[in-house]
Amino acid sequence: MTIQRPGQPARQPGNGWRAGAPELAITVVLMVAVTGAAYAWAGIDAATLVAACWAILALAFLRLLPDAGLHRHASAEDWTEPGQTTIAGFWRKRGMVKDATANMASYEHELRLTLQHLLAARLAERHGVSLYDEPDAARRILLAGTRDKKLWYWLDPERAAAPDQGRAGIPPRTLAAILDRLEHL
Repeated sequence: MTIQRPGQPARQPGNGWRAGAPELAITVVLMVAVTGAAYAWAGIDAATLVAACWAILALAFLRLLPDAGLHRHASAEDWTEPGQTTIAGFWRKRGMVKDATANMASYEHELRLTLQHLLAARLAERHGVSLYDEPDAARRILLAGTRDKKLWYWLDPERAAAPDQGRAGIPPRTLAAILDRLEHL
């Protein structure tokens, strides 16, 4: 399920190979390192054998990939199936959170949209409220039972992006409070 903010252009699916560039780069570096170690340890014959093994593994892996003609958009259910996430995806998300706490521009252009989409999904599924069409009702639901009314500043869909000017991003405690509120909605 993709939640799209009104007035935003729809996201186009990216190139599948480009999305896996970090994993491919790690694999190539690993292949070169292992082949080089085999060459240093046992000479050209061992390096040739290791390179052949890498080629066989790569061909076996490519055989397991789905047919290019069968591409489809991933649904929310697809990401709950085991094996659908990668370690690089985890590190990208972790880096996004780290950057958002250090820099306001990172928060405004990456993490804020993700948090707004999560809030919009929770409000729509559990309360029948649209974050973008009914922001006042969304604010009342999000902040119900909490004393910290400043949380809305960080999620308000009507607020323009704050100018960067080298400001620190979202405080970690505030981010934790927002995530806690999202869990309990």
